[in-house]
Amino acid sequence: MAALVAMPRMRMKITVFPDVFPPFLCRSYRPKKVSVFHRRRSFSVSASSTKETQDQVRVRFAPSPTGNLHVGGARTALFNYLFARSNGGKFVLRIEDTDLERSTKESEEAVLNDLSWLGLDWDEGPGVDGDYGPYRQSERNSLYKQYAEKLLESGYELEKMKEIAKLKQLPPVYTGKWANATDKEVQKELQRGTPYTYRFRVPKERSLKINDLIRGKVSWNLDTLGDFVIMRSNGQPVYNFCVTVDDATMAISHVIRAEEHLPNTLRQALIYKALGFPMPHFAHVSLILATDRSKLSKRHGATSVGQYREMGYLPQAMVNYLALLAWGDGTENEFFTLDHLVEKFSIGRVSKSGAIFDSTKLRWMNGQHLRALPSEELTKLIGERWKSTGILTESEGSFVEDAVQLLKDGIDLTPDSDKALSNLLSYPLHETLSSLEAKPVLEDKLSEFAASSIAAYDSGELLAALEEGHAGWQKWVKSFGKSLKRKGKSLFMPLRVLLTGKLHGPDIGASVL
Repeated sequence: MAALVAMPRMRMKITVFPDVFPPFLCRSYRPKKVSVFHRRRSFSVSASSTKETQDQVRVRFAPSPTGNLHVGGARTALFNYLFARSNGGKFVLRIEDTDLERSTKESEEAVLNDLSWLGLDWDEGPGVDGDYGPYRQSERNSLYKQYAEKLLESGYELEKMKEIAKLKQLPPVYTGKWANATDKEVQKELQRGTPYTYRFRVPKERSLKINDLIRGKVSWNLDTLGDFVIMRSNGQPVYNFCVTVDDATMAISHVIRAEEHLPNTLRQALIYKALGFPMPHFAHVSLILATDRSKLSKRHGATSVGQYREMGYLPQAMVNYLALLAWGDGTENEFFTLDHLVEKFSIGRVSKSGAIFDSTKLRWMNGQHLRALPSEELTKLIGERWKSTGILTESEGSFVEDAVQLLKDGIDLTPDSDKALSNLLSYPLHETLSSLEAKPVLEDKLSEFAASSIAAYDSGELLAALEEGHAGWQKWVKSFGKSLKRKGKSLFMPLRVLLTGKLHGPDIGASVL
C-alpha cells in the first residue's frame, strides 16, 4: 500500500503497506521509498490564464459509455471543442469504460454517433489515431499499475471509518492503521500473503488552492479529506487515479468539465503533485437545470441528444442552443453557426451560474435554423419527410416547392410539416360553417356569393386569372368584388371560406395559386 506523507519543510515519503495483494506484483517485492520536498503549508495550483502555457492547447471530452449522451455532456464536449478550435489546439476523445458492469459497446457507439451528428469531430480518439493512445481506459491498465506502484497503503479500515463518520455526521477520514508500520512489519504481512489495496496518504494540516478559469479561486482543507484508495483490491484503479494519469500522459493542458467534478479536483491535484506531473488549467462549467431549477433529469422529459435527434431537431440548432447555456458573446445575438461559435468563443465569458434548459426556446431555435437553410435544402428535407410519412407520393416538384415556401414560417420541426400540409390540403367547410365564428359570414348572403363564385369558375374567368399568376388573381378579385359591390372583409372572408373551407389562414392568393 502507499502512503504519501507531507509536512512543512519535511520529506514526502511513499511506502508500501499491506491489505490486498494485486496479481501484477511479485512476492519478492520490497517496499520502495521516494522522497520529494515541499516548503509551504499549502499547494497552489495556477489556472488563471485563458491561453495555453504549453506549446499547444490540448483538451479532452471523456464520456462513460453507460448510457446515452446527456445534453449536459454534449455541452461539455462542445465547450472543449470550441476552446480547442479557437486556440488552434487539439480536441481529444477518451472513453472512460472502467465500469465494466455498466459500460457497453452499444452505448459507446451511440455517444460517438451523437458527437459526429453534432459536428464535433475529434482529432484523437476512437477511430482516429494519435500519439497518446490508446484512448479507452480499459486498454490502459498497465499504465495505471505502473504509476500506482508509487502510491500505496492499507484500505482495511475505510468502510468502518465511513460508518463511524456517518454516525457523527463527519466526513469519512481514514485513520491509517499501516501508515507508521515498519518495513519489517510490512514484509511480514506480505510474506503471509495478506491482501492489500493502494491508498494515497493525504498530507494533514494543509490546504490546496486552484484558480479555476470559470469559478475563480477555490480552496480545500486537506484535514477533511482523509487517505483515499487509488487501486481497488481486485487490481482495478479508481476513477480519480485513472483520470489524473490519463490527462497527464496525454498532455492535456486544460480540463474543462461539469462543476459536479469540482470535488474530484482535490484528489487529482494531490496525485499530480505527488507524481511530479505538470498541472493543467481547470475550468468547471455550471450544471444545466430544469425550469424548476433542479438538476435536469429524465423526469423533466427528453434529456439526451439522441432523443432530440429522433424528434427531428437539426444538429446546428442543438449546437447553437447548448452554446448559449452559460455563454454569450456579449451582444444580443443568439443565432450562431458552429464556425461562428469557434470565432467568438471565449472561456472567460462562460458564466458560473446554472443554466436553465428551456425546451420551448430550443424548439424556436430549431425553427430559426430550419428557415435559414438554403431553399433547395429545405425543400428536399421537408419533401422527403412528406413522402416518407405517406402524405405525398413524390418528394419533389413544383407543388412541393410551393407548399414548402407557403408553410415554412409555421414549421419549427420537420414533423410539424405533416400537420401543416394536411391542414393546407383539407377542406373542412362543413365544420367551419357549423361554428359560431362563421355565423356572420353565413348571414351575409353567403349563398348568393357562392353562386357568383361558381359562375366565375364555370365561365373559365377564375381559371384564366389564376393562370396569369398573382397579378391576374389580384385583378380578378378587384373586378369580382366590384361586381358584387363588396370589398375588404365582406369580400375576402366569404371568398376564403369558399375556396379553402376555413375562416383563417395565409394569404388567399398564396393558398390557391
